[in-house]
Amino acid sequence: MDLDDTAARLGVPVEDVDRVHRLAGDLPSAPLPAKADAPAILHRLAVLQDDAAEIMAGWPDPGSPLWTPELRWLLDRSIALVRADLGGHDWLPPGPELPRERGPAWRHLYVYAYLALVDVVTRYHRDHGIADAVSWATLADLGRNLAIDRRMHREGWPVMQSWLTLHARGGIYELGRLQHHRGGASTVIDLHIPESGPMTPEAVTASLDQARAFFPRHFPDERYTTFSCGSWLLDPQLLEYLPEDSNIVRFQRRFELEPYEEPEWLDADVEVLRFVFRTLTTPLDKLPRRTVLQRAIVDHLMAGRHWHVRRGHFPI
Repeated sequence: MDLDDTAARLGVPVEDVDRVHRLAGDLPSAPLPAKADAPAILHRLAVLQDDAAEIMAGWPDPGSPLWTPELRWLLDRSIALVRADLGGHDWLPPGPELPRERGPAWRHLYVYAYLALVDVVTRYHRDHGIADAVSWATLADLGRNLAIDRRMHREGWPVMQSWLTLHARGGIYELGRLQHHRGGASTVIDLHIPESGPMTPEAVTASLDQARAFFPRHFPDERYTTFSCGSWLLDPQLLEYLPEDSNIVRFQRRFELEPYEEPEWLDADVEVLRFVFRTLTTPLDKLPRRTVLQRAIVDHLMAGRHWHVRRGHFPI
């Protein structure tokens, strides 16, 4: 194949196409579910009606004019790329960021890749004795992220398309209130906090207790000793604004903070705006101030100060 021509037709850097070509090689892909079965699967994945309608409208039917040869190649090879790392737990971009305004095939290409991998990863779950309820609760993060991306006017997807490869490879599990990210050879389980309601101490404790039983049962060859989290939610500057009995403050108190290191690839101010306001472009003085947290975020930034992503841990 001509990598330069493919990259030009996709409107992406040739280096991104070369990466997919190298990592996927001629490894096996996986088929999409039958189109007739797709609506029920999308429902189980918590995909809302507007997003499901777009996905069905752009379905990669044979002969569809929406699907150019280079799009079909990228879909097939991105599935192969992710499938080859089944059981992996590292960050894995499935392919280049596409110009999503060009239509549903471009907008949802990595959603179709995810759908093709649902059978692959649920089979992996069953091989590890994981209950269907956990599988579908975990995989339903697709619908949650699509809904957030829609609220963000399509600003959020470039991060989400890589994040969701963790779910499609069996690297992360949603157990109650928290998502638990396997460390593989590491002894650490990373905690993530999805947008799924109040983060009460009781809900957090119940999720941690589930994880304490879940990983020894389903991954007995992996030995975990520590829960860890890296998040702006652990920034002690929040203590200047939030009441002592707030859920965020009580969550912070579980952790022993590690020394602060400025992340090279992450802007904490951007991450705070992404998670609290679900926007990256709204001016600070136009952001809502309905909650104590919202007022804290805005006041802190308008004062010329910055938020930090902090990492902490505690024993399992």
